[in-house]
Amino acid sequence: MKHINAKSIVFFDGSCILCNYAVNFIIRNDKHNVFHFAPLQWEVSKKILNKDYPYSTLPNTLIYLENGKLYKESNAILRIFRKLPFPHYLFYSFIIIPKFIRDIIYKFISKKRYSWFGKYDSCIAPSQDIKNKFLLNR
Repeated sequence: MKHINAKSIVFFDGSCILCNYAVNFIIRNDKHNVFHFAPLQWEVSKKILNKDYPYSTLPNTLIYLENGKLYKESNAILRIFRKLPFPHYLFYSFIIIPKFIRDIIYKFISKKRYSWFGKYDSCIAPSQDIKNKFLLNR
């Protein structure tokens, strides 16, 4: 597991099955080893994000920290796609759609994700082969 000096960190709802699927997708396609991850429920996430986001709002959004700047919701997803290899980075072209429209779709999916995809009882631990992609939970 990594310390907090990573430049690209994806904070996600660790109990959300859809969110865990998305993290696994990013890991499989992260050919340049750019991304690191931390479930929003971990203490390390709360420490990093505490000054910008109250914890009560965290589980409902994906947050992406890139070179010290925080992105959330649809902007976070598009910034992540931008760093993935072809053809995935082409999804970044959706940035031309106004943010308020993209975020309406994002928030709709976010509200329905547990009923559509399910939820783990607790945050799942990363397997040994991907453990180095996750921040230390301290």
